[in-house]
Amino acid sequence: MDTPLREPTFLILTALAAQPMHGYGLIGEVAALSDNRVSLRPGTLYGALDRLVDAGLVEVDREEVVDGRLRRYYRLSPGGETTLSTETERLRRNVEAATIRLSKRTRAALPTTPRTAGGLA
Repeated sequence: MDTPLREPTFLILTALAAQPMHGYGLIGEVAALSDNRVSLRPGTLYGALDRLVDAGLVEVDREEVVDGRLRRYYRLSPGGETTLSTETERLRRNVEAATIRLSKRTRAALPTTPRTAGGLA
């Protein structure tokens, strides 16, 4: 992928970097990673997972039946790992550039000439 990842996609890939997970596990992990800023609904998540599988970034790890329902686990593919690593580095560089600029701005905002005490005499 040549374009920056959207935050939900980045968080899904990040969650899968640790271990294979099933859909509802991913929903909880994405919420935890984002401090509950990103809340994925099942339909949104499974649509995203289908697109990520089609793009070769995520693979089906295994399926199992739990309480009569199919549970599918997903894992990060080698291509997904490369994409996540590239995006992480891009974001790191952006944060570094912003941090440098903000520190310069903070220093520039400090008064550079001494203030003299004024008053009536």
